[in-house]
Amino acid sequence: MKTECDTKQKLLDTAMRLIWEQSYGAVSVDHICEQAGAKKGSFYHFFPSKSDLAVAAIDDHWRKLRPDLDRIFSPQAPPLERLTGYCDFVYEQQRQQMQRFGRVCGCAFTSLGSELSTQDEKIRKKSLQIMEWRCKYLAAAIRDAVREGLVPEQDCGAKARDLYGSVLGVLLQAKIENNLAIIRHLKPTIFRLIGLPEKEIAGAPNPHS
Repeated sequence: MKTECDTKQKLLDTAMRLIWEQSYGAVSVDHICEQAGAKKGSFYHFFPSKSDLAVAAIDDHWRKLRPDLDRIFSPQAPPLERLTGYCDFVYEQQRQQMQRFGRVCGCAFTSLGSELSTQDEKIRKKSLQIMEWRCKYLAAAIRDAVREGLVPEQDCGAKARDLYGSVLGVLLQAKIENNLAIIRHLKPTIFRLIGLPEKEIAGAPNPHS
């Protein structure tokens, strides 16, 4: 028998899947309920609005990603391996979504945030919060690379934002072209951005490929 927790989780998972595959504007509460096998009354029992469901779904999706990111960005791993692992993680996520939906879907958090940032403050703030969390992972890896003398001194926080912007740009391009191979260019791009010498980029660690 389906419990309340099961119903709520099904609504979260379904909303995330539909919004990622399509868009927030293209997905209605009725469609989410139908796909989740939930009654509309159950929806409003858990979530005051579609916007509240979207915020909760983003939060839930981020919670599921955190263990992977904590592993990839473990301080025990060499900093360049962390960045390589992140590039591989981004690629693998998109590969799985392409297998599931038949096309490159891009970044779920940023797609939702950019679609609604001028319309829904709750969604804008949640997307921004997740962006800042991701940048902290990147900044820590860059800081350790600087400390180990692998790359030049730099403002690690600002550079992390540059890196994350580059990741989003690559994902957007891959989504528009529906071309997964574009994401394979991410690793050399971010290594150039942090100032890794050109001759060392080709030989940079690639443990997950």
